[in-house]
Amino acid sequence: MTQVTYRIVEHDGGWAYKLGDSFSETFPNHDAARAAALRASREQRAPDATAYIEYETKGGEWVTEKADGNDRPETSVEG
Repeated sequence: MTQVTYRIVEHDGGWAYKLGDSFSETFPNHDAARAAALRASREQRAPDATAYIEYETKGGEWVTEKADGNDRPETSVEG
């Protein structure tokens, strides 16, 4: 199973949570950023409907895949 970790960091004059190279919006304090990261973390674990998704590869090929709505990552928040 995939592990996803949200990290609380100082960002743009306030605080944000970060996932990979992406930042959330800026929050005025650490506690607000942590609360938002915890909400996002819970939502990421929630099961959803199974659906088919389509995307284009870098080589220009279109791919169709079945996305299992029950295949959710484990999540955590650091900071």
